[in-house]
Amino acid sequence: MSLVPTSKPAICGVVLVVMIDFTKQGQVWGWLRMIQGTSALQNAKGLLFSKVMGSGHEGGFVLRPSPSHQGLICVFDCVSSVKLFLQSELIASYRANAREFVWGMYSITSAKGLWDGIAWGVTDSTALEGVYSATEDADSTTIAVLTRASIKPAHAVAFWRFAPATQKDLPLAKGCWLAMGMGEAPLLRQCTFSVWRSLDDVDSYARHGAHQKAIETSYRRDFFSEAMFVRMRPLEIHGVWKEHPIDLDTSLNTKNLTDLTAHA
Repeated sequence: MSLVPTSKPAICGVVLVVMIDFTKQGQVWGWLRMIQGTSALQNAKGLLFSKVMGSGHEGGFVLRPSPSHQGLICVFDCVSSVKLFLQSELIASYRANAREFVWGMYSITSAKGLWDGIAWGVTDSTALEGVYSATEDADSTTIAVLTRASIKPAHAVAFWRFAPATQKDLPLAKGCWLAMGMGEAPLLRQCTFSVWRSLDDVDSYARHGAHQKAIETSYRRDFFSEAMFVRMRPLEIHGVWKEHPIDLDTSLNTKNLTDLTAHA
């Protein structure tokens, strides 16, 4: 399994994760964006990496696809590039066609593995442009986690025997504030994104129950041809998800943490 960097240079920057639940009327527009893939994003200033992702039923990590849920995962060179992209016509169109929409900006604190043969590196302080602290704020212990894997076709059936149980546990896990299952391709290229109250809560979920069993089995039976595990610090998260408003801003001039805890 590919978990070590190749000769390709690692990308280092600021991560943008956008989660969308389209209205019934907007679903055709959303499916066209899936077909188009990342081509509509390629001219975005400072874009280093991008993925347009589908999702499972109700945004979960399940075999049944969702007709309305999608995600965007991008890495930009700096905060300014993220902000510029968020003001683009493309993002405006996503908002206009969405029933619920939430975006989050994150700095990478640790990463291992590869995505399409590319490693991610820790976000450099220069990419934060003095808007956010280069280190964890004392009053903000939230942590975001992104995991993705390419599943070997021969092991797809075995993998999916374990996946539904891990997803069922995730939204109910202690300290999990926000979660979504995503996929680049049906069955074989999967991703999970989640935001947690603390590292202790992440570790508690990862080391117990169905998730621990699934991870141990995946490694023992070599399910993955490529995988990546990323931990990130939330810089800003704004929007509405699962009918809960979300507003988190950790910039140096704004300490607005109201309120991920509303639906913890």
